[in-house]
Amino acid sequence: MSHAIEPKPGVLHIAPYQGGESTAPGIKDVVKLSSNENPFGPPESARKVLRKVEHLLHRYPSTDHASLRAAIGEMHGLDPELIVCGAGSDELIHMLCTAYTGPGTEVIHTEHGFAMYRLSALAAGATPVCVAEHERKVDVDRILDAVSFRTKLVFVANPANPTGTMLGSNEIGRLASELPENVLLVLDGAYAEYVDGYDGGARLVSKRENVVMTRTFSKIYGLGGLRVGWAYAPAHVIDVLNRVRGPFNLGTLQLAAAEAAVRDRDYVNRSRAENARMRTWMAKALAEVGVMSDTSTANFVLARFDSAEEASACNAHLKSEGLLVRQVTGYGLPNCLRITVGDEASCRRVVHAITVFKGSEE
Repeated sequence: MSHAIEPKPGVLHIAPYQGGESTAPGIKDVVKLSSNENPFGPPESARKVLRKVEHLLHRYPSTDHASLRAAIGEMHGLDPELIVCGAGSDELIHMLCTAYTGPGTEVIHTEHGFAMYRLSALAAGATPVCVAEHERKVDVDRILDAVSFRTKLVFVANPANPTGTMLGSNEIGRLASELPENVLLVLDGAYAEYVDGYDGGARLVSKRENVVMTRTFSKIYGLGGLRVGWAYAPAHVIDVLNRVRGPFNLGTLQLAAAEAAVRDRDYVNRSRAENARMRTWMAKALAEVGVMSDTSTANFVLARFDSAEEASACNAHLKSEGLLVRQVTGYGLPNCLRITVGDEASCRRVVHAITVFKGSEE
């Protein structure tokens, strides 16, 4: 049935985003390893501050997020005036597409890149351009070859989701320097904190006018349920994003919890160390039963199976055991399962279940 009222081109090509599964039929206590969440939950510092600000819920929050931006700037050594906050990095990705693209323009993302790049481009009326990766790793030369006079944004997640692979700073710097001056490179650093000593591209942003870094509190900080993200960008980009940003896009609870969390270095360091320990163990244990993975720099392992059928069968087996992982067929990886690095008990349980599954095939 046709309607006289139609959305702008691109919107009807968007399939609603599907998050990681949270339930399994007939199983009450599932182990969720499907959404790359911190298994230790939010830091106690964030929990405490939430209880302190509950009496302010009838008041509107600040519109400039000054206190949170100051805390982020202090902890990361960045100018708070060059920081903008959003409801997760998803909103910042959406704002960038809204502000800089539209019909007749193109947005580059890579073959296995985060789904929101394509969805936000379509919502803005732009054309998403998918660039092939090389063995599940972003290929700078292929991106540069795909740039046209219509290109406005290039999205690169580093570390990447769902592959867990990462480009070195030299390659990222080369990409930024060889892009046309009117093309904005967006470095998605959702998993940057899992790489010890990595700044997510902040130094590159400070040197250039065409690079933006996005970050999130949803991963290592354990605040996925509150939806807080931030971007660090040149002044001209910050000015634009603040013009399209809703004035109250972050609430009181979000602002307070994120500020407490970003100051909690001990929690981040513990989470990073424990993630690295179990990630290494899980990748090695899976390899011993014939399930290989690329070296991951994030909080998950992309387990590769011999075929799409085997990956699907293994996923069904895990679900029957109450173990929820992420099928990534929609990311062009039908023979893979993305497994979040959970706590030690969860990691050992999922590896045992996969070992049993592999044994049953022999």
